[in-house]
Amino acid sequence: MGKQQRATSRKAQAAIVAQRGRQINWVLTVGGLIIVGLVAAIGIVAFNATNNDEPTAGSGKLVTPANLTSTGAIPVGKPAAPVTVEIVLDYMCPACGKFEQANGGELDRLIQAGTTKVELRPISFLDRTSQGTRYSTRAANAMATVADRAPDKVWAFNNALYDSQPQEGTRGLSNQQIADLAIQAGVGQAVVDAFDERIFEPWVANVTEAAFASGVQGTPTVKINGTVFEGDVYRPGPLTQAIEAAAKSGT
Repeated sequence: MGKQQRATSRKAQAAIVAQRGRQINWVLTVGGLIIVGLVAAIGIVAFNATNNDEPTAGSGKLVTPANLTSTGAIPVGKPAAPVTVEIVLDYMCPACGKFEQANGGELDRLIQAGTTKVELRPISFLDRTSQGTRYSTRAANAMATVADRAPDKVWAFNNALYDSQPQEGTRGLSNQQIADLAIQAGVGQAVVDAFDERIFEPWVANVTEAAFASGVQGTPTVKINGTVFEGDVYRPGPLTQAIEAAAKSGT
């Protein structure tokens, strides 16, 4: 092979090597872009999952509990009572727990006396604060099941859930703990067994959406005969006085 031929061969080999190098670099570049894209996508999904403040709608068919009021609340007390106290609540809400501590005993007395009836609207906007266990939904679903199948035990079960209320930010009570509280409140085993069927979770999601669509800004929201109570709900006295005044005035 002459010098000119050897030179030409070396140039050809160099060109082939260079071409292969460009191909490898292209593959690596494209592969790197794909990996970066996947990482970014995973990051976006993770961010959205951890920053989603919207209540998670229950899956399955929408089933409304029996024994509700005409406006869709869970009733407690005598229908003929002159005063209606409506409470929008979340069983994970610490402010709701304080409200219950301050007013639960007086509400119980006024219910027994026939002065007031209570309408409960359990919602689930604090699901995001129970480390993924959706405690607010699980507790509200259990309450809806009791309202549907053992309505005379609603108030006792409501009080039991507050007496054992978990701290916000924890995993909340387990399904078994919720069931145990219901049994202690006098709910029958057949009703308690239905908690795990999650029948009323879609209803809980609907109630939650409807509450905020109606102007509710947080829990507890308390109304007396349809008017938002603006007094102090975290100490005994003001709510009782307002209820008794409404009973006397008939408004």
